[in-house]
Amino acid sequence: MAVAALLLAGVLTGCTIKPVYGDMIAVNGSEPQNPLVPSNTNENGGGRIVDRLFAGLRYIDAKGVLHDEVAQSIETTDQQHFLIRLKPGWTFSDGSPVTARSFVDAWNYGALLTNGQLQSYTYAPIAGFADVQADPPRAQTMSGLKVIDDLTFTVDLIAPTIDFRTRLAYAPFYPLPAVAFEDMDAFGQHPIGNGPYRFADGDAWQHDVQLTVVPNERYQGGRPPRNKGLTFVFYSNFDSAYSDLLADNLDVLDTIPDSAVSVFRADLGSRAVQAPTAQNQWIGLQPNLPHFSGEEGRLRSYAISMAIDRASIGQKIFRGTRIPARDYTSQVLPGFNGNLPGAQVLDFNPDEARRLWARANEIAPWSGKFEIAYNADGGHQAWIDALANSIRNTLGIEAVGAPFPTFKQLRDQIVNHTIGKAFRYGWQGDYPTMLQFLEPGFLSTSETNDVQYKNPEYDRLIAAAEAAPTEQDSWRIVGEAQTLLLRDLPTIPIFDYIASSGYSKRVDNVVMTWNGLADFENIELK
Repeated sequence: MAVAALLLAGVLTGCTIKPVYGDMIAVNGSEPQNPLVPSNTNENGGGRIVDRLFAGLRYIDAKGVLHDEVAQSIETTDQQHFLIRLKPGWTFSDGSPVTARSFVDAWNYGALLTNGQLQSYTYAPIAGFADVQADPPRAQTMSGLKVIDDLTFTVDLIAPTIDFRTRLAYAPFYPLPAVAFEDMDAFGQHPIGNGPYRFADGDAWQHDVQLTVVPNERYQGGRPPRNKGLTFVFYSNFDSAYSDLLADNLDVLDTIPDSAVSVFRADLGSRAVQAPTAQNQWIGLQPNLPHFSGEEGRLRSYAISMAIDRASIGQKIFRGTRIPARDYTSQVLPGFNGNLPGAQVLDFNPDEARRLWARANEIAPWSGKFEIAYNADGGHQAWIDALANSIRNTLGIEAVGAPFPTFKQLRDQIVNHTIGKAFRYGWQGDYPTMLQFLEPGFLSTSETNDVQYKNPEYDRLIAAAEAAPTEQDSWRIVGEAQTLLLRDLPTIPIFDYIASSGYSKRVDNVVMTWNGLADFENIELK
């Protein structure tokens, strides 16, 4: 997502509506998959809200620059042992103090296996993580966390971790008030945070319709709202949201629908916004998908990838707002290398695709059809259909899109490994490093490894990249890890994003952040 780890969602249920938002800024969103607990929020709809409600040790501004927030200082001499001091005077929106224990207790809760938190993998570098993740757990708390006093705690990692200071801006590392641990599910329905916003009074969260937050008067950080509040409106599709945007019934839309990419600049004029962002789209292939395991599966993955004319689809469907992926991260991130060994598998090569498909048929003849699941509420039909057509025309097989009504329904089957089809998914950066894309998606220990990729050598290389003495060394090792991914191709990279968004005549100062979300705090009502 910033948001938090964020898997790219579409918008959820609802319809084109004409609400009276008054002083609230109306922005598009999607019904969160789970209650709003930072360590259990790993999708876009919930992530953008969680990041408004909570403040961490650090935060990332619109340009991707890190700043200390609750942290007074974060000291280390070896990238493994950290002494963290908090700024005094911070409180949650209910007035309870933000202390060192607020962070330590939240991280321990998120890491403990029996709490079943989706973001538990993020704590893996901390000493003692293996003990709380054992089944059954050998400990209830991680040995690497120690509270010194109300404003000081220490963190000991298993090994040097080059981007740990950057990770501290990510949602799973937010603090929680003591009241959260009394009933975490209930807390998630009405969270009490320390961020720039809090839940509006009354019925703030109208499930499947909208959620409203207002400025948190107790907030002391560097992201003070320049507006009187945000209403996240949940739509059935981006076309409905775009219609409301044109009618000034929606103030900010961060994803222009396929149907409008050729006209939105003319429709909106100076209110149309475009920028490259750290977002991508993938096609996932779980190992229980028939014909996609072992050597047969690897050959078929190569063939499918080479059968996709990414450049043509990106231009025709998205008018150049999607560009062909060259790796598993994003072209806007530090250290990106678009010429990795094996990247030719991402090139459109019909002859080679047919040759590899024939080799796979020698192992086991193809049967059935190739289905690509997607959420119908997220504006994905046009490009998925175009992908299917490209595969069908190249390989001569039946390839079709398989719509699911909502993002939640799609995600539930992916997470439960019952999808039985290829599926569209992606990643939206939570903090600006390549490792943030590669660890959640493909580490064998990651709860968000949707394709169940297991490769000890990949795990070793990622650990080596984290332990590297310099960023340049880390980037080189990341390249080696990605070369393995391109060889095994557990997921097929499709697009990187040139984000397209727009805003209404009611608002001003709308900027898209480095990861494709609106800079919510700085939107102003005219």
